[in-house]
Amino acid sequence: MKAIGFAAALAAVGIGLAAHGQELLEGYTCCNLHYDKDWISDANWRRLPSIPAGSKIRITSYGWNNRANAQIDGREMHIGHDYGRNEEKLEQYVAKLVVKKDPRAAIARYPAKIRDAIKDGTVIPGMTREQVIISVGYPPTHRTPRLDAPVWNLWASRAGRYEVHFSDKGVVDKIVGTP
Repeated sequence: MKAIGFAAALAAVGIGLAAHGQELLEGYTCCNLHYDKDWISDANWRRLPSIPAGSKIRITSYGWNNRANAQIDGREMHIGHDYGRNEEKLEQYVAKLVVKKDPRAAIARYPAKIRDAIKDGTVIPGMTREQVIISVGYPPTHRTPRLDAPVWNLWASRAGRYEVHFSDKGVVDKIVGTP
């Protein structure tokens, strides 16, 4: 009875829970999310089409095998935690993708060259870690387990990896490989 009351109270304030207690998040996409048909992988392959940062997103359920289902701008999409599942739980990964505050307000304050890079989903020298995340998504945790790492490993395609190197000041100073 108490669990039913708790779930009802959460539903009353707009917070849903999945069958196993996972929170069904709702908000905005943190970053540009690349997809293949209706599939978003944590590799976030840059050469695929993308959903822009700040799109409305609602997690509708958590499935088996590190999968989450979502509505993104009214479109049914499936999120797979394919590569980083040993480093973080699906719920942790999804919580990074769904943010409460629309990132487009922050993007609008960035210099024009940074805004253009984010719109194109590319990385350029001088970007901060936050700007890189908004532009190309989080680096898969199986190759970049910490965001304070001096080098992030990212993917342009299934076979095309590239590295983003950060200076001591936390801005991109070098990109190795072809993004």
